[in-house]
Amino acid sequence: MLFWILVAALTAAVAAILLYPLLRGAKAAENSRVGDAAVYRDQLRELDRDLNGGLITPEEADYARAEIGRRLIAVSADEPEEAPKPARHHRFTEAFVLLLLPLLGLCLYLTTGRPDLPSQPLQARLENPGNDVAVLIAKAERHLAQSPDDGKGWDVLAPIYFRTMRVNDAQVAYRNAIRLLGPSPVRLDGLAETLMAVSDGVVTEEARRVLEQSLTLEPNNPRARFYVALSMEQAGRPDEARRAFEALAKQSPAEAPWLPLVNQHIAMNGGEPAAPDAEPAAPGNPSAPGNPTQQDVAAAENMSTGDRQQMIRGMVESLDAKLSVDPNNFEGWMRLVRSYAVLNDKDRAAGALKRGLAAFPAGSEQGRQLLALANELGIATEGVTE
Repeated sequence: MLFWILVAALTAAVAAILLYPLLRGAKAAENSRVGDAAVYRDQLRELDRDLNGGLITPEEADYARAEIGRRLIAVSADEPEEAPKPARHHRFTEAFVLLLLPLLGLCLYLTTGRPDLPSQPLQARLENPGNDVAVLIAKAERHLAQSPDDGKGWDVLAPIYFRTMRVNDAQVAYRNAIRLLGPSPVRLDGLAETLMAVSDGVVTEEARRVLEQSLTLEPNNPRARFYVALSMEQAGRPDEARRAFEALAKQSPAEAPWLPLVNQHIAMNGGEPAAPDAEPAAPGNPSAPGNPTQQDVAAAENMSTGDRQQMIRGMVESLDAKLSVDPNNFEGWMRLVRSYAVLNDKDRAAGALKRGLAAFPAGSEQGRQLLALANELGIATEGVTE
């Protein structure tokens, strides 16, 4: 009952605020008419004084008196028939404010509101966050604000920040976790990826130093080795990049999920893919859309660098066309976005990401993986979920 009393009081207050300018405007107009009438009466008295003093002739006085009298009658508030009537649009506005607006608000609230729900202050939500990621993050942030030296808290929060695209916060969290808990390959790789995300996918000098530190702790770390090779490619050293990618491909098992991307970079830098599984869509599925056959790989061995690049682009476009017909292929979308990115065609990569999210919405697990991949590859995600 108290709720509805508050609603009624607030509605009356809002209506009064909205009506005040209209009522004030009418009062101001009335005051203006009274003031004009007083001025014209003063002019009549002044006219009589001028006539008695001989300053004007009787004929001039009659003409002036007639004109002043006409104006006085026009603004006089003494005659009921001359009183101004309220404008029609003011009447409509007043009716809307007093009747229709509260009724419209009530209907909207009864349709979408939940007055039966109990209040739930922030403290209660933080104590029982459930599956609400935003509340979980807020709870962790509140804890870290009180205990900033909790390295485990920063270690848990850093990848969550990264997955939710809060890369600047993720960078701070990774640095704090490394400072408090010490470096590890996982933390160092996460910091490097965050630095690359901040720089739009470029492996900066700082990111490279972090990756090299990770390799001193785990020399066969495939993620760090890939990004170090990518830094060589971005620096315009294709021969070094190719050798680094080829070494990574030889080290990787045949079913490694990163092997297709590594082989694409080998081909981009003038090398030959590590056949026969150069572009598997998924382990054990060589016939998936966009997967090169053994004949394709054999043919690529005798091609020039330009012809090989053309063949790779043709395979990617073929995968694109197949996904347009059958969009329910999550691995295909992941491969297509990655392929356009390594071909340095960011516009098509963004377009493929948007189409992939149409089939697998951003709120789903697959959609989140697509967005994480785009962030890793430096593809803009603004507006792709609209």
